[in-house]
Amino acid sequence: MALALQTFATVKDANAALKAQGTRYLGGGTLVVRAANEGDVSVSGLVRSTEPSLSTIAVAGGKVRIGASVTMAAIASHPELGTLAKAARAVGGPAIRNMATIGGNLFAPAPYGDFAVALLALDATVGTDDGQTPIETFLANRDGSRAVVTSVSFTLPKADSFRFLKVSRVKPKGVSVLSIAAVLELSSDGTVTSARIALGCMADRPMRARAAEKALIGRTLTADGIAPALAAAGDGISPITAPIASAWYRAEVLPVHLGRLLLA
Repeated sequence: MALALQTFATVKDANAALKAQGTRYLGGGTLVVRAANEGDVSVSGLVRSTEPSLSTIAVAGGKVRIGASVTMAAIASHPELGTLAKAARAVGGPAIRNMATIGGNLFAPAPYGDFAVALLALDATVGTDDGQTPIETFLANRDGSRAVVTSVSFTLPKADSFRFLKVSRVKPKGVSVLSIAAVLELSSDGTVTSARIALGCMADRPMRARAAEKALIGRTLTADGIAPALAAAGDGISPITAPIASAWYRAEVLPVHLGRLLLA
């Protein structure tokens, strides 16, 4: 079945076109084009926008705004986003990173969407024509969203406060067994004063590890200090089962890899 492609100069016009039944927004195409190639007959038309702001990265005063059409490759090579380069490079191989966009990654179902895990840990906000939405709220409601994502914004973390880990069985570009991102703030004596931990593959979309976060506060990043957080890591999770790993396996190895991330 042929797919009609419409290109609009503005996001506003693209949003209007998406009201038609059977239309999907086309960013980098790594999700929607694959679905069409695999026989998804629910899509009859593709909509895209060439609005310049969708493809820009702005970093000023410690604040970052990334247009939704910016690719993983662009993020990984940006001189002021080195802290996030590892998370961007975790998305597929070079060919995928040259196409995959930050906006599309927000919609990627587990075991994909590794960069969205990083954005959740960063407490990002997601921009649409309707305004700014906290990323946790956006992810919870993404399945029913029809608005075009225009940007993602967040405060640039200190290099020593942001941590990211992707675990895969196929190297170097296999899909995730799980992914973990964390933003940790420490006092002068090494005590954790603030913690945000996000998990991938522990649900059908990125989720917060709230019990582990709470257990870290007031603790030090030592084997004994993180033990309560590792014990609480599985609270509230609902891991996926996929060909690469079962839900049981993912749950079993989560505290192991979280421990490695926290002690790194």
